[in-house]
Order: sequence, then structure tokens, then C-alpha cells
Amino acid sequence: MTLVEIMISLAVLGVLLMVAVPNFAAWLQNQQLRAATEGSLNGLQIARAEAIRRNALVQLVMAPPATGWTVSDAASGTVLQSKVHEEGTVNAVLAVTPGGATRVTFTPLGAVGANTDGSAAITQLDFTNPTGGSCQPGGPMRCLRVVVTGGGSLKMCDPVATDARACP
Repeated sequence: MTLVEIMISLAVLGVLLMVAVPNFAAWLQNQQLRAATEGSLNGLQIARAEAIRRNALVQLVMAPPATGWTVSDAASGTVLQSKVHEEGTVNAVLAVTPGGATRVTFTPLGAVGANTDGSAAITQLDFTNPTGGSCQPGGPMRCLRVVVTGGGSLKMCDPVATDARACP
């Protein structure tokens, strides 16, 4: 190989990297949002399953805007499982509906019940980019939502999609 061939190869590699790096950054951010969303969905599924298994009220407590959670027995407060925000990603921000809600309690039949502290139960978790990037189709980020129905059904969906991934 000559010096000219090596220089041409390096130039082509540099152009390819310049094209790929921005796309990789958006892909990485989307994967981090998905990981945070799936982690919270798993916490909700654990809380619901433990309520059914124990035949007792079990609650999941979130601490927005962080994505960590704690599953505990509603009566005794015994922690069954928890995930700290640092286990997931710092590149996801959580917004809870209704505003100010921090917990959801599951009954022994797996439905959503009244919280023991009298607060409103979480019905929706929205995960977005902390830098404020808009969700698709308006922007490169793909924001996700977890919907909790009164019957205890849990669904991860895309708030801006219009196909099968769309939120109910």
C-alpha cells in the first residue's frame, strides 16, 4: 500500500464517521429512553404480580423527575424491590399523570386500588429527553409512555404514533 492509498482510506473513513456520529447519538438517546421506560414498566409489573401473589395491597412509589422506583407492601411498608435512578440512565426525564402523583397501589386481584395515603394513583408515566428535544415526528427523539388502567392493565406506547404502537 502506498501513502496515497492510506490517505484516501483515512479520508473516506473520516467522512463516514462524520455522517454516522450524529445518527448514533440520536440512536443512543432513544435506547436510553427505552431502557428507562422498560425499567419502570417492569417495576409496575412486579408490583402487580406481588399484589396477586401475596394477596395483599402492594404499591409502587416513583420519585419524578428521576426514573427510580420502590415496590413495597402497602400495609407494613416492607420494601420488596427497588431500582435507583442511577441504575438506568440520566438521559431520561419522567413526568407523571396526574400531576404530583407519586404512587400506585395494586389490589390482590391486580387492579389499581386507592393509595393508603389518600393521594391520587399514577395513571400515566411519560419519558422524555432531558434536553427538551421534541418527540417524533417533530424531532429525532422517540418519547415513550406507560399507561396504567384502573383494571391494572399496563401498556408501553408511543404518544405520537398513529399505528399499533399508539397510546390508547
